[in-house]
Amino acid sequence: MNKVFDPIVDRQQAKLAAGHKVPLLRIVRRPTISQRKAWLIRGVAFVSALLTGALMIALLGHNPFVVYADMLVGALGTKTSLIETVKNTIPLLVAALSVALSFKMQFWNIGAEGQILAGGIAASYFALFWFDAVPSWLLLCIMMVAAALAGALWGGVPAFFKAKWNTNETLFTLMLNYVALGLVKYLQAGPWKKPGGFPKIAMFDQAARLPKLFGVHIGWIIAIAAVIFVAIYLTRSKHGYETTVVGQSANTAKYSGMSVTRVIIRTMVVAGALAGLVGFMQVAGADYTLNESTAGGVGFTAITVAWLAQLQPVAMVAVAAFIAILQKGANRIHTTFNIPATASEVLIGIILFFMLGCEFFINYRLILRKKGGQA
Repeated sequence: MNKVFDPIVDRQQAKLAAGHKVPLLRIVRRPTISQRKAWLIRGVAFVSALLTGALMIALLGHNPFVVYADMLVGALGTKTSLIETVKNTIPLLVAALSVALSFKMQFWNIGAEGQILAGGIAASYFALFWFDAVPSWLLLCIMMVAAALAGALWGGVPAFFKAKWNTNETLFTLMLNYVALGLVKYLQAGPWKKPGGFPKIAMFDQAARLPKLFGVHIGWIIAIAAVIFVAIYLTRSKHGYETTVVGQSANTAKYSGMSVTRVIIRTMVVAGALAGLVGFMQVAGADYTLNESTAGGVGFTAITVAWLAQLQPVAMVAVAAFIAILQKGANRIHTTFNIPATASEVLIGIILFFMLGCEFFINYRLILRKKGGQA
């Protein structure tokens, strides 16, 4: 029988022969893996997540099957719950599209929260002070454009510093989240404070609220349009191609004549604009006001959505809906079974941990050293 050549094992045997000590456990990147095997790994991870979650539920004194069934009912069982799940899916989806654009070029944007708040602030200004000056449809258009521009500015600033002086975009975008949040707090307690009572901003006039279609604000139409736009942008446009090339190798992009500086700034401006639209939809379609929880962690959860979907816009629709179902279902079991809110969040975390963790085993494999140095 002919010996099957394995370069990793071959190198390991060479090290052993040369007297080098081979590690007990090594992590090696997989060269290729079939789609069937990749989805098998994801399936095993999902089942493992459910089983681990079931163990936690059982330890809390509840029947896991009943609790899981109630989660589905709470998220999809009634028209009201379904509408709420869709409302939760919309901001997650659009924010994930924003994050995916930046991640596609290896720009680690952790600032979607701040970009969402920036968009919410810009939209709120016109909602509060222009509601009786222009027709409702025009007001909403102005709010949407203002939110996109504010988000684009919030995303473009760290991109400019990154492109010009190679600053750390992770820290820069993260710090801008706190700047945006501080600005919201200032507006709540200062110039935009509702007269009397606690520091809060007044509810928007009806003219500044998004109309509903099929029981959900029309932000879902904007979300679908955003998915189509990003999918075409990344796969069918020159700008999207340049974004991908810069992400793979900035040096290659420079060698081929691309302006890496322009690509970084342009992509982050587009990404920030999408996040700004989330802020607009949150204040005009969900909350009808601006507050500290307008972003509500959506920008951070969107990172999980983007990674689970492998930065694929269409796949993000399913992943965002899945996470929204988990969140809505967790709220349901908190009420129905009196399961602590923290335990519900842990349950969501367990499921997402397994789903994200399985990607490691899709991209890498573990090599265990056996007796005698064999792999």
